[in-house]
Amino acid sequence: MASEEPLSAIKGAKVLMVGAGGIGCELLKTLALSGFQDIHIIDMDTIEVSNLNRQFLFRKSHVGQSKAKVARDAVLRFRPHISITPYHANVKDPDFKVDFFQQFNVVLNGLDNLDARRHVNRLCLAADVPLIESGTTGFLGQVTVHVKSKTECYECQPKPAPKTYPVCTITSTPSKFVHCIVWAKDLLFAKLFGDKNQENDLNVRSSDATSSSVHAEDVFEHKTDEDIDQYGRRIYDHVFGYNIELALSNEETWKNRNMPKPIYSRDVLPIELIQQNGNADKIFEAGDPSFVSAMASLGLKNPQDVWSLRENSRIFFEALKLFFLKREKEVGNLTFDKDDQLAVEFVTAAANIRAASFGIPLHSLFEAKGIAGNIVHAVATTNAIIAGLIVIEAIKVLQNDANKYRMTYCLEHPSRKMLLMPVEPFEPNKSCYVCSETPLLLEVNTNRSKLRDFVEKIVKSKLGMSSPLIMHGPALLYEVGDDLEKDMVANYAANLEKVLSELPSPVTGGTILTVEDLRQELSCNINITHRDEFDEEKEPDGMVLSGWTQNMAKEEDNNTSTDNGVSKPNSSQASSLETEEDREIEIVPTGSGSVLAGKKRKLPDTSDATIPDLSSVTDEMISKQNLEEIDDDDDDDDLVMLDDVNSNGSKKKRFQ
Repeated sequence: MASEEPLSAIKGAKVLMVGAGGIGCELLKTLALSGFQDIHIIDMDTIEVSNLNRQFLFRKSHVGQSKAKVARDAVLRFRPHISITPYHANVKDPDFKVDFFQQFNVVLNGLDNLDARRHVNRLCLAADVPLIESGTTGFLGQVTVHVKSKTECYECQPKPAPKTYPVCTITSTPSKFVHCIVWAKDLLFAKLFGDKNQENDLNVRSSDATSSSVHAEDVFEHKTDEDIDQYGRRIYDHVFGYNIELALSNEETWKNRNMPKPIYSRDVLPIELIQQNGNADKIFEAGDPSFVSAMASLGLKNPQDVWSLRENSRIFFEALKLFFLKREKEVGNLTFDKDDQLAVEFVTAAANIRAASFGIPLHSLFEAKGIAGNIVHAVATTNAIIAGLIVIEAIKVLQNDANKYRMTYCLEHPSRKMLLMPVEPFEPNKSCYVCSETPLLLEVNTNRSKLRDFVEKIVKSKLGMSSPLIMHGPALLYEVGDDLEKDMVANYAANLEKVLSELPSPVTGGTILTVEDLRQELSCNINITHRDEFDEEKEPDGMVLSGWTQNMAKEEDNNTSTDNGVSKPNSSQASSLETEEDREIEIVPTGSGSVLAGKKRKLPDTSDATIPDLSSVTDEMISKQNLEEIDDDDDDDDLVMLDDVNSNGSKKKRFQ
């Protein structure tokens, strides 16, 4: 590049950054130091203490303040003459529509969740603005370029489905600590402190349903005149004692499994010790309720210590007591938050007690928090490398230097002295429902599934639409919006509770539904196929969406080879690649699409002397398939595996 040309492109550019976290801080600094004059930042988060070890624009005095605004102020101190406009807001807010995006020359993503990434991708397509995506996890990172009609959009490649576990495994036969975490977080914590009206599979089912229901009646309800210590013992004995005994009553279950051991509070802590447990009244007498801690109350200081069964039981009782005594107003509305110290303490203790019952090794609070929050601890250097690569690609995009666009992957271990692996972008996937408008196929029991199931499980969860409109021919079945009249709102609400075949315009096999999101300016058609039965474990939604993932899968020839001892599933399997040591396990409902194992990419043309050893690259990428900026938040993204350059396998075309 000539030195004057990129400088001119940089100075005249108007850039939108989405995300001011780990990548965002490094990116804003690098943009400013590279000469960019007009930068806009969107981020809805506030600064937390845990951010300070890698988000270097922030200081301890900034905790609780807007990330976007503080980042702006920090950069203006050393680049006072540039324009930085912060927005402390959610990028999915109605203010950020297509016309907002159209004012920018390029959009740079430093996000930490799949939902927002898909939303930005769709707005960039609608606005015809280039998007540069990025992500990091530990030592791994990636930067990808997405230009409408020239390269793949962000959603041309289906993202790996999060790891899910059958309910029966979680409630009855856990074999890994992660199973105990899921049970403690999604079942017990939700049952005790969350919405009481939500369905919950916490109680073990018994062959003697009558005695089970009588025993379990109102067991989780805290009676107004009940002593909190007595309530804690009742909960403890029910979930760790009685429920385990119920599970043991089904002898068939344990023929080929190790039998669990019921644990009762009297066997671990005498009643008088439970009543003397903790020192919460003195420690938190005048403090902020949000900072209460069972560890502090009990004098436990090191989160990396593995507590004994007795210590876990003390934490369990103390955390339960603190929730009801110090945070009583929140009980009934709480959801698990990995940044909520008391919630993490309770879940860690409950998971460890259950693990002890099932003979599973106990874990420290530090380890449990990482599993429960899907945390891969970030590396600041990786964020800095990725930020630099984003700026390099942004300059190419601003110069319209399409032949030099590269998707670059940052590897943990060098391959022939290379840590950065450049890959040429490819043409849009003609089967992508987002940028190519290819129809999708939905298998569903139209006589059993309700419109609500379709909206929640397919339209919102899998297609990522936040403001959907659903039509069957000219008939409007469902719509959301603030400007709807009351009778229309009531009509759509009534439709949600009807099975598909009984809607005013019945949806049956052969029906074609049109689903739109006006805010994203996205529309797709879904062909409905009626199917009577579904596998409850493999297809828990009771419906299966396919289409663009299925077309792409044809090139894979049911790949079942293994690397590093990890099986590569074919694309029909909705599970993430995982090793036994893998701690970055997603514990969330099944996400969009299916895993596409080893989608092939072509390396840029190079001489043999510069071709890296791709076998090691592939192994590395398999072992860390999900690439994202964790930033201590849940996320979904995928690292695409590289194919051997000498392979004769099917290749996708590079864009011209």
